[in-house]
Amino acid sequence: MTETTISLEPQARGPLGHPVVRGATVLLLLFVFLVGVNGLGDGFKSLGSELLDSFFRATENPFMGLMVGVLATTLVQSSSVSTSLIVGLVAAPANPLPFANAIPMVMGANIGTTVTNTLVSMAHMGRKQEFERAFAVATCHDFFNFLAVAIFLPLEMATGYLRKTATWLSGLLTGVGGVDYDSPLKHALKATVAPIKDGLHALIPSERVAAFALILVSGLFIYFALMMLVKTMRGFMQSRVESIVGRGLHQAPVFAILVGILVTVMVQSSSITTSLLVPLAGAGLITLEQAFPITIGANIGTTITAALAALAATGPNARWGISIALVHFLFNLSATLVIYPFPRIREIPLNAARKLASIAVESRKWALIYVLVLFYGIPLLFATINHFLD
Repeated sequence: MTETTISLEPQARGPLGHPVVRGATVLLLLFVFLVGVNGLGDGFKSLGSELLDSFFRATENPFMGLMVGVLATTLVQSSSVSTSLIVGLVAAPANPLPFANAIPMVMGANIGTTVTNTLVSMAHMGRKQEFERAFAVATCHDFFNFLAVAIFLPLEMATGYLRKTATWLSGLLTGVGGVDYDSPLKHALKATVAPIKDGLHALIPSERVAAFALILVSGLFIYFALMMLVKTMRGFMQSRVESIVGRGLHQAPVFAILVGILVTVMVQSSSITTSLLVPLAGAGLITLEQAFPITIGANIGTTITAALAALAATGPNARWGISIALVHFLFNLSATLVIYPFPRIREIPLNAARKLASIAVESRKWALIYVLVLFYGIPLLFATINHFLD
């Protein structure tokens, strides 16, 4: 099989295509992203503990936390956005989200992010064989993350493996020389967030409403910065991504996993990496077995965003922002090490994806039902039940 060339979008033209301009744009967007994370923490600090207690009580149930992570990520179509929000909540200077509550939410975000490439595969519905191949490659990501959660959520509940390991590692990273971590951008971030807070307080007399407004504005900063960052990086790295993915498809699995990690770090989106593989599979240019290691590499690569978000953490809970970012990395790395090297375990998500694809190709409605029920219906059902039981 010859190497495949992938076209992402036309090459950028004009001044914005200049590497220096693009580099400055990336740095500016990263700063806007960090301002959003920092503002989010300040907003939750101003809300008061009473209002947050009901949400924190709900997420004490790990299954509810899992569903919150799934639903939040499917709604914003980005695990990068949802995990950044989780980092901001955990690292909030006051009234932070309890660290243990956030761990299942991160796992849920991993599941929620897979909906994007599953939706992309539905563009091939008009051609049976093409749709079957594309849908199988898309849903192998789903089933890998389902299996990862099935293994590690009970393990975490029983042993605290992720919580303890991440706490230990964050202690090594933040406690060197007895000095606690604080953001190296602390003063610049505070100086940028302060006028936004002051402006909102001037416009909105109620402190609580102003806090909600700050949370909303910060969330928009995070969403806008990440979406524009993905677009900018995708254009900037287009030729490199084409070359790297094309080569990775025909290399040893370990190299393909590294390709998935690298490409996702480069474009700042696992959804882009995995969605690139779907049309190639539909066209019969790659197999499910070739796409799978790149897909799980993308799972690891996407954890870079939470690590970047932790850079914005300031104050007494900054360390926990780093800890939850480490949880995201450890979860995806551990799942890869437990599932991929062992053929019998590795075949579970692959066979599940093949089976679902064969069912979906016979009746397209099952593909739609699968997406609606798994990614939206079940999380909403859990939320409704929890509301009435609370």
